Amino acid sequence: MEARVVEEFTTETPLLTIGNEQMLAANIGSYVIIRQASIAVLVMVFKMREEDRFEQGARLSDRFFSLIPVGELKEDETFIRGVRHYPTPGAKVYAVGLAEINAIFSQFRSYEFFIGQLSAHKDYHLSLDPRALFGRHFAIVGQTGSGKSWTVTSLIQHTIKSMPKSNLILLDLHGEYCWKDDAGNIQSAFPPESVNYVEATELEMPYWMMTYAELIDLFIDRSDSGASIQMAFMREVLQQLKRESAKELGLGVVSVDTPIYFSLAEMYRQFKNANEERKDFGKVTGALFGQFDEFLVRMQSRFNDVRYDFLLKPKKRNKSETMADLLREFVGVGAYDSNVTVIDLSSIPTDVRPAVCAQVGRLAFEFNYWNPRRREFPITLLCEEAHAYIPREKNSQYEGTKRQMERIAKEGRKYGVSIGVVSQRPTELSETMLAQCSSFICLRTTNPDDQDYISGLVPDAEGDLADILASLGRGEALILGEAAPSMALA
Repeated sequence: MEARVVEEFTTETPLLTIGNEQMLAANIGSYVIIRQASIAVLVMVFKMREEDRFEQGARLSDRFFSLIPVGELKEDETFIRGVRHYPTPGAKVYAVGLAEINAIFSQFRSYEFFIGQLSAHKDYHLSLDPRALFGRHFAIVGQTGSGKSWTVTSLIQHTIKSMPKSNLILLDLHGEYCWKDDAGNIQSAFPPESVNYVEATELEMPYWMMTYAELIDLFIDRSDSGASIQMAFMREVLQQLKRESAKELGLGVVSVDTPIYFSLAEMYRQFKNANEERKDFGKVTGALFGQFDEFLVRMQSRFNDVRYDFLLKPKKRNKSETMADLLREFVGVGAYDSNVTVIDLSSIPTDVRPAVCAQVGRLAFEFNYWNPRRREFPITLLCEEAHAYIPREKNSQYEGTKRQMERIAKEGRKYGVSIGVVSQRPTELSETMLAQCSSFICLRTTNPDDQDYISGLVPDAEGDLADILASLGRGEALILGEAAPSMALA
């Protein structure tokens, strides 16, 4: 929609006064109301242009501003999301003051989940609905340097205050949120009594807790011509080894994904034997002779690299019974009770970070899947740099990781597990993941492809958001979706 500014406010400084407040007319990011008969539509100004015209030899200018509808005001001036009755050409547009703004956002102020100030009204603090934000999935997107880490930190700080029973697991890929000072003490942006810092190498996320798909991501190169044969043989070996472990534990039926201990050295030995098998006194080679050369080299290189010891050579978690302690530790109900568990992944090799992230997400999901009191124990998984391990690309190296995370996105809400994805490249992030998000915090984005993608994703985007996304300052965000009372620039 587009409207024209009346001539009175086409001056160099178009100031108007509403009550005790003075503001610029049709300021970008501000709200205005279109009134016509019984219709009152709240819209946001997102673009402005100027056209010259000549009248009796004089040069005059007309100003036009583009609008995005965000909701309606009912007869009692209460706000409802969405527009059911659109005005016709000729309707008048009025500026909005703090009184009208308060009518729009007052229903959310009782939550006291204040995350910033409205851009057009710096004195007005904006509150979101934390139940809608964390009860469903949400996304924080924006280019490098736009303020994503600030936003995540602020969000967690306010969550601890507003929701004391919350349980957040933050996958910190770069060690930004917690760190050790020179004296070895843990420092963070969160209250010490509310945060549990876990270094991934010390936590030990052992290989035997990984699913079949995650082990494929770890050991098999999908671009290898023999990848399908390697996958099939791995499934057969895993089934055999886990059946043997299940007998020792007294378990019944187990699947290839059952998280029980098995010997990785034994799996390597079986691959090696099949790869070197000869019959008839060495005259005839076995059916799989030479098929696993690449696999064995890849697996051996992992064994010999000390950086993978936390994953492949666990010292604390080398029995099936240790899984319970691991679950308690990273969901914050172990020896150190906490609201926020920061898992520092900065010290582990980049090629196994996706597998570890998927393992954390899957275990958090399964913890609440079997938790009879899951309604009293909501878990939110915050995924930093999510595009790195939940990619949009199909049949990528991290396909197993992607499937695990997408499963949480599709089913997690039923079991009290939500995901917050943080990414600088939404176009590279899984479409399934973003499609399940109901709230979006969009920071500065100048890449045209990302702008178009965000505009197509967000539920309230009934106009071109590219200009707003490109002009946002550091720390400024456009908030859309169910967690906000309406589209808001903060």
